[in-house]
Amino acid sequence: WLRTNLINLLTMFSVALRRTAATKSPNAFSFVCRSMSSLPETMKAAVVREVGDAHALKVETDFPTPALEAGKVIVKNEYAGINFIDTYHRKGMYPRDLPFVGGQEGGGTVAAVSDEAAAEGIKVGDRVAYSVFGSYAEYTAVPAAKLLPVPEGVGLDTATACVVQGLTAHYLTTSAHANLIKPGEWCLIHGVGGGTCQWAAQMAKLRGHKVIGTCSKGKEEIAKNLGCDELLVLDEVPGTSYEDYESMDIVAKVMEITDGVGCKSVIDGIGKSTVDISLGSLAHRGIFISFGNASGAVPAFPVLRLIGKSGYVTRPKLLDYTTTREELVGRADEIFGWLKEGKLNVSVDTTFPLDEAAEGHLYLEAGKSKGKVLYSI
Repeated sequence: WLRTNLINLLTMFSVALRRTAATKSPNAFSFVCRSMSSLPETMKAAVVREVGDAHALKVETDFPTPALEAGKVIVKNEYAGINFIDTYHRKGMYPRDLPFVGGQEGGGTVAAVSDEAAAEGIKVGDRVAYSVFGSYAEYTAVPAAKLLPVPEGVGLDTATACVVQGLTAHYLTTSAHANLIKPGEWCLIHGVGGGTCQWAAQMAKLRGHKVIGTCSKGKEEIAKNLGCDELLVLDEVPGTSYEDYESMDIVAKVMEITDGVGCKSVIDGIGKSTVDISLGSLAHRGIFISFGNASGAVPAFPVLRLIGKSGYVTRPKLLDYTTTREELVGRADEIFGWLKEGKLNVSVDTTFPLDEAAEGHLYLEAGKSKGKVLYSI
């Protein structure tokens, strides 16, 4: 660790000295000194060294603070978002190199700025949110191109909640359906009492779609406030907060509501428990959008299952719908605009201190959340 940090420090000084010689100005050298002196050498972070259950997420107080690199900033985090994809990384379902700092969603203030980031107008003290790996920590190195400026009037907790869940809901309701659903047509969204699909239900309505939502009885009060045209309230699996998708014939209900037509789009983050329901609820040339595995991964199925209604299926991810800076900022700006106009009702369910990292994952995986779950840092 010491050798690595000394190399990083010497490299930064070398770059600064070369810039000083080239420009005959001490600005580059003094800039690096100011940036480095303001950051501690180590920090608190929730780290995975071996994949496993929630207790594989260990809080360490002496993890190396990331070095400031060209084109990046260092963000001092106030919040980190907890998302199901973080649990997939922790369990090894989506492999990552070990060890790693958990999380991929954060919000806070800029603590140090590279010359390249400064040239883009980014300043120490700016309020920002972002999505990059390593947010379960006091400090995170973030490429300038990944920063989302947080406008006045939007809290950092709300902005942090927006980054993964809000942006995911945005692409699910605006892009992933490939325009196979039009305004006035029906959309089925599973689990609208939880985080991402609370956003998705509201955004689908803003797009002019008619929405059928599913939720558990324990999350009915939250779901009632989302504007769904129809809400299917399910029993809970005994001993859990999860919807029991066998407690109601959802396909029959969908067909009754839609006069036998079905839904042009089905947004499904549940996975294994709902795949048959989702496929059965499709309209002619409708699209099944499978974006999560809350109940387990969707098992393989023959493509011939789609022939009955000439259906479509997609398994998208956020990174492929924020491929450029313009696309990322465009989505975020629309979401922040809706928030400021009061068109989105965002629920921050629970905030855990980072010291209780394992408890945060256990809470999410138990299906208890009725909105966004965060760590405070």
